[in-house]
Amino acid sequence: MNQAISEHNSGFKSVKNFLFKPTSIAPLITFRVIFGALMLFSVTRFWYMDWIEDLYINPEVHFPFFGWSFIQALPGIGMYLVFGLMGLAALNILLGLFYRASAITYFTLFTYVELIDISTYLNHYYFVSLVAFWMIWVPANRAWSLDVLLKPSMRRHEVENWTIFIFQFQLAIVYFYAGLAKINSDWLLRAMPMSIWLPARSNMPLIGSFLALPWVAFVFSWCGLLYDLFVPFLLWNKRARPMAYLAVLVFHIFTWLLFQIGVFPWVMIGLTLVFFSANWHNRVWKINTKVQASRSKTNRPIILGALVIYGLLQLLIPFRFALYPGDLFWKEQGYRFSWRVMLMEKAGSITFKVEDLKTSRKSIVDHQEFLTPLQEKQMSTQADMIHMTALIIKDRYQTLGLDSIAIYADSFVTLNGSGSRPFVKSDVDLLSLKNPYFDRSWVHDWE
Repeated sequence: MNQAISEHNSGFKSVKNFLFKPTSIAPLITFRVIFGALMLFSVTRFWYMDWIEDLYINPEVHFPFFGWSFIQALPGIGMYLVFGLMGLAALNILLGLFYRASAITYFTLFTYVELIDISTYLNHYYFVSLVAFWMIWVPANRAWSLDVLLKPSMRRHEVENWTIFIFQFQLAIVYFYAGLAKINSDWLLRAMPMSIWLPARSNMPLIGSFLALPWVAFVFSWCGLLYDLFVPFLLWNKRARPMAYLAVLVFHIFTWLLFQIGVFPWVMIGLTLVFFSANWHNRVWKINTKVQASRSKTNRPIILGALVIYGLLQLLIPFRFALYPGDLFWKEQGYRFSWRVMLMEKAGSITFKVEDLKTSRKSIVDHQEFLTPLQEKQMSTQADMIHMTALIIKDRYQTLGLDSIAIYADSFVTLNGSGSRPFVKSDVDLLSLKNPYFDRSWVHDWE
């Protein structure tokens, strides 16, 4: 018993020593500069492509995340002001100017925008929010920053190791869980959805005819699985790191060329440099210092507790789908925020029918009148968005003086080339559902 306690204490002490040992600040500088630059580019890109107006100003309605319905898009030029402040915050993070306030501003505004509408959800937006959150707490402005130029006394050449490890851990979670999610029969035995996506790129110069070959989809699928599962561990290995980073470059450049996924490949290419040794980053920033003993120990219990809680949440949240019955890809309960990246090709069609319960008259609703093409596409295959659309229809009918109505839906969905199947049960009044987010018995089971 005493031996077990001693080993436990020894292991706990080793973890503490690892997290709080002093190390060079150089990797954190690289991370800050790359993150700030990429986020500034992303904001500029949103502005240039008119996505601020298309996604947040023009839509008549938005689809809030469960429990966040109080989050609303700002009217008028409000959203432009949000993105303008976000861009300024990203620039300041890059330069290390008013760093803490800028990191808080960027995290708050980016997460606010992300929560406005489910239809714009992407895994890499979630990833950026998490990274931006931790940028608030790390001293990434203590060297090579305008803050240091304005106040030289704040300069530091060493930080505690956890400030770098937390970003390595987050990147490893993204990769590894994306790999775990690929261990399913569609991905491994049918090469789905690669067998749909790659032939669709057959008109690409040079490699188009190659992508149309059936066996190529299997190669991409299996290589993607192996890459995601093992690349974080190889990046942590000093000897394997150069080849692992070459794999990172090849993998993400290919995904950028083949698929429309924005700046995410460049985010992963850039931020993955945090796995490189402190000496490598020291050479980049010309930092030549001997790391000294860490300074204050007063906040260590709080920091350790926060890291443990955060780590457990990141490890457990992707498995919450096990709490729900039914096929994950079909009903999508627990699908978001779980690093399931590019795993399915899903399309649907839906017709909403309204019945006046007083007169028994039925009518069909043209939901395209108040939904954008993106919202309609996402809604037609996602049960919670279908229910929210029914509530939107209800509100529109109430403005016409019709309070006693029932709403039904005829919907069909195809998943990974399986053929069109009924999705929502057409005889269920969507307005009668008591707990539609957690109880999906009103959706047909996958058979």
